[in-house]
Amino acid sequence: MAGIIIIKRRIQTAFNVSKTTKAMQMIATSKLKRAQSSAISSRPYVDKLMFLTQTLTNKLDEKDRSDYMKEPKDVSETLLLVFSPDKGLCGGLITNLTKELLNQDKIQKNIRYITVGKKIENTTARLGKEIVASFNFGTTLPIFDMVYPMAKIIDDYFLNKKVGNVKILYSHFLNVFSQSPRVETILPIKLQESKEDKTEESPFTLFEPNPQEILPSLLRHYLEMVLYQYLLESYASEQAARMVAMKSATENAQEIIDYLKLEYNKQRQEEITNEILDIGSGSAAYAYE
Repeated sequence: MAGIIIIKRRIQTAFNVSKTTKAMQMIATSKLKRAQSSAISSRPYVDKLMFLTQTLTNKLDEKDRSDYMKEPKDVSETLLLVFSPDKGLCGGLITNLTKELLNQDKIQKNIRYITVGKKIENTTARLGKEIVASFNFGTTLPIFDMVYPMAKIIDDYFLNKKVGNVKILYSHFLNVFSQSPRVETILPIKLQESKEDKTEESPFTLFEPNPQEILPSLLRHYLEMVLYQYLLESYASEQAARMVAMKSATENAQEIIDYLKLEYNKQRQEEITNEILDIGSGSAAYAYE
């Protein structure tokens, strides 16, 4: 009898877990659609900013280029921004970020950190390196205002030549079932050719004001947009990973419930059989007397 009671309690526990994981799966699913749309739709805008920057830079001499594009000499330190969720229960996403963080710490010894997200903050602190600032990631779609304090710190450290380069470690959103940690160098800005086919630029293109005045503001906006894009990528990755993880947890809980119900029925049938045997044995003994 005690065994049946224990199994019933286990069934109820597994059922409660399945309800919780199912609810978390539905919440993550509802957030994922908007997060995925925001992350994917902003990519072309960032690419166009880079193309416009390329166009302006081609019109300037090397000496007229912005400080954002110049690598400080004799400065070997790196400022690494690490984006992670504030909450767990998102599969192997945080584990993969942690592995890449430890890998970067081995590759580059002179690193200063900016952490965004509670789940990576403690791990970063255990590395024994300087944490310049820590921010909460939040549980809703990131707003653009989040990038301003980060951009201000980056300006202070890079433009004042406290660090030689600035990198970001984040989770790149590939699709709902695949998210991978990536490290991207955002400063100094290195221009790349756009993936899109471009017609030859007209020599009569005019800029108002002149390219020297436009470029600093454009690069500043580009830096802010890159930070925001990686925040969106990280948020979409978090929701996708949590949805898949909670779906798997719900299915596992249901499998446990089915197995425990089978065990419960077996033990219940065994108890009934034993009781019938006891009654039959008692009746036979009474009749013999």
